[in-house]
Amino acid sequence: MRNIVPQLINVLFKAWSIESSTKWTEDNPAKGQCGVTALVVHDLLKGKILKTPTHQGWHYYNYINGERYDFTASQFPQEMDYQDIVSNREEAFSDTNQQQYAYLKNSVEQLLREG
Repeated sequence: MRNIVPQLINVLFKAWSIESSTKWTEDNPAKGQCGVTALVVHDLLKGKILKTPTHQGWHYYNYINGERYDFTASQFPQEMDYQDIVSNREEAFSDTNQQQYAYLKNSVEQLLREG
């Protein structure tokens, strides 16, 4: 698992765009990407989807093989106070839409294939 994480982080930073979240910016590419990213990571690596409340709403991330993986933590200026509340795909999907999800999933899969 650990050996794919650095590659997946790089792939996500390349794949995130205004197409995967309307909150995306060049200065903060992870902004608004948490739900859609948690879903795509769940597709690839399984595990669980967790959430933590923020002043902007729920923040979604992954729990895989006993470890928390928050691929979108860089969107926040301060460190997150994780509460690790068990969530699910339906809740994470409330943070995105089918078009954004399909775009990110296809982009990530293509970039992983290209290596």
